[in-house]
Amino acid sequence: MILKASKVFDVRFSEVDSMNVVWHGSYMLYFEDAREEFGRKYKLEYLRIADFGYYAPLVDMQFHYRKPITYGMRPRIDIIYRPTEAAKIVFDYEIYDPETEELMASGRSVQVFMDKNYQLVWANPDFYVEWKKMWGIE
Repeated sequence: MILKASKVFDVRFSEVDSMNVVWHGSYMLYFEDAREEFGRKYKLEYLRIADFGYYAPLVDMQFHYRKPITYGMRPRIDIIYRPTEAAKIVFDYEIYDPETEELMASGRSVQVFMDKNYQLVWANPDFYVEWKKMWGIE
């Protein structure tokens, strides 16, 4: 089963540079918004993870730019969960032009689990194992 969520977003003036192109740091915010949308849709919100006694910090983030995104556009970002046996959460991202459906940017993020004492957790937490089962991921 493929777990995927999508979100249309507005490119704000504060997110572009002097060339009217989205500043590279804004992509992290778009990816964050996509993770929040995914969490709402599939019950994997940050606060839910924290309620189970864990944090899920980002340890790797990659971006690939293909076409400029400019002020005033309303692109769509798709987020796709990538199953892994390791104790981590991996997502792929794709941002599309709203008019042409052309791929404008893509990326990947990796999150690991830490307990409330900020210690890395090497095995999948029980709640995450149950979450995977709920969505047919094993």
